[in-house]
Amino acid sequence: MVTGDAAYIKKINRSFLISKIIEHGLVSRAELSKITGLNKATISVQVADLLNEELIVETQQEHNNLGRRPIMLSLNRKAGFALGIDLDYKQITFTLSDLLGFPLSSETISLNTSDYENVLELLVENIQSFQEKCSNSQYGIVGIVIGIHGIVTEDEIIHFVPQHNWHNKNLKLDIKAKTGIAPHIKNNANLCAFAEQVYNHHESENLLCVSLYSGIGLGIMINGELYEGYHGYAGEMGHMIIVPNGKPCNCGNKGCWEQYASESIFFKQLSEKQNKTDITYLDIQNWINDPDAIISQEMNDYIEYLSIGLNNIINLYNPETIVLNSELLKMHPESINEIKARLTSSVSHFEELLVSEFGKEACVMGACSLAIKNFLEIPELKLNIEEEDIPKIAVDVPTWR
Repeated sequence: MVTGDAAYIKKINRSFLISKIIEHGLVSRAELSKITGLNKATISVQVADLLNEELIVETQQEHNNLGRRPIMLSLNRKAGFALGIDLDYKQITFTLSDLLGFPLSSETISLNTSDYENVLELLVENIQSFQEKCSNSQYGIVGIVIGIHGIVTEDEIIHFVPQHNWHNKNLKLDIKAKTGIAPHIKNNANLCAFAEQVYNHHESENLLCVSLYSGIGLGIMINGELYEGYHGYAGEMGHMIIVPNGKPCNCGNKGCWEQYASESIFFKQLSEKQNKTDITYLDIQNWINDPDAIISQEMNDYIEYLSIGLNNIINLYNPETIVLNSELLKMHPESINEIKARLTSSVSHFEELLVSEFGKEACVMGACSLAIKNFLEIPELKLNIEEEDIPKIAVDVPTWR
């Protein structure tokens, strides 16, 4: 039983109402009362407050029946903006969304340095530019979330980024000192999982998202919440050993999963076998379409090792939904069927296995939606946008370590 003083109960009711207004898009006061079970007096007080704060707006719905047209409520999507940032190895992507998670602009800048101070300067410069652009709105930028391709602690300190060789960097504090906004710092795989749940799989409370680019990261949603582990290190499944005494890994072990099933390793091995140093995704697509004997064997091996790791994860978590974030798998039309054919264990159970529609955009979309959820202080967030509205981020060739 939830107990608390009047202010606490009011806050709970407020967050519940906002969630339902977002979920239903347009909804009347009477409908809100039915949906939430709250009485009309409570609805009226809460709605009045939200209207005064300009978080919601009223519109009169057209109808052909006699009587007064119903007044509908919806979220004021332009009251503020969320900024999602994907801090990758060779590029930084900035995506600005409205309060319904609709992306308004997306910019990608090349990153030719791993020097922390230089990267910090680039981040601050671009964040300040977005702050200025959004200054005329009621709330401006309501939140910033940055996705890190590395290990982030529970208190949002960057513990280790292999590609940049960063250790124990307090990016959150450094950005706040220069912009006045303290961004949330999250692991990119966690943001990918959050995006899948918020935008595409509303009813899936137990969801795993496996990102397969420069390494392998696992985003975990359990009972509708991100699971980050005791210190925030959960999901580093790329360092699960699948080949005893196998290929050496930067983590210090041998035979780690990402040494066999990450796209960066795929590119490295294919480059050696094709004797070509500048292989692109377009090259691979052309070889898949031909087909090419070398690419066929490499894809077969890649899917074999990928399936071994997935089998372990499925047995560990028993997920409802598994989303694979991979450009390679999107190019290979039979990839999901081939993976499923290898998941033959009678104890491996899951409901759905699919390739992400977001691809490289998943991190920034998850970052924007998490910023919105934090700002509105709501228990759950369900957003809907069309695939063609998702900003397309240029996909660089993964860099192997």
